[in-house]
Amino acid sequence: MKKFTQVTGVVAPIDRANVDTDMIIPKQFLKSIKRSGFGPNLFDELRYLDEGQPDADCSKRPINPDFVLNQPRYKGASIMLARRNFGCGSSREHAPWALDDYGFRAVIAPSFADIFFNNCFKNGLLPIVLDEKEVDKLFEETFAEEGYQLTVDLERKKVIKPDGTELSFEVDEFRQHCLLKGLDEIGVTLEDREAIAAYEARRKAEAPWMFLGVQS
Repeated sequence: MKKFTQVTGVVAPIDRANVDTDMIIPKQFLKSIKRSGFGPNLFDELRYLDEGQPDADCSKRPINPDFVLNQPRYKGASIMLARRNFGCGSSREHAPWALDDYGFRAVIAPSFADIFFNNCFKNGLLPIVLDEKEVDKLFEETFAEEGYQLTVDLERKKVIKPDGTELSFEVDEFRQHCLLKGLDEIGVTLEDREAIAAYEARRKAEAPWMFLGVQS
């Protein structure tokens, strides 16, 4: 999993509430479990004017010029600004995979669906909850200034605006540690690999019959 320490990037505004996971990545693209390759189909029904099909060459599809991610001013965005209850609907882990594969590192919203919120942390994507009035102001500033950027400092738990204003957010210490170190659940376990190996060696010495036929 990629580390998240500090990110500065263009903000892309998704100005609608209750964006569900089927809108983020439609169901026909859920066949793969590779965690990569989903970026071209992020918000597929909004980005393109035709019906998306698995394995289609998205570079040749007609795009919707009115959709945010197709507008030049938001090209290369790495921070998404969203409305309340972002990521509702089904519990598909493909939703944060698609956001990450597109290039987003953080999503800012007044609230998130619980399962989506948890899945983000497990996949290196930082969901940030800010007060709705603060989010409203960020939308206003993003629309007003082309190329509007924010800095997200995970260690300090701050969102920093272009004028230097800092907005504080909360994040669980364990989740903060995992993102700062780039550790998923397997990575967290492997932090104790030496203790695990020592335990296995001790158990083999104490009860060798339990390991008969087991390849080391």
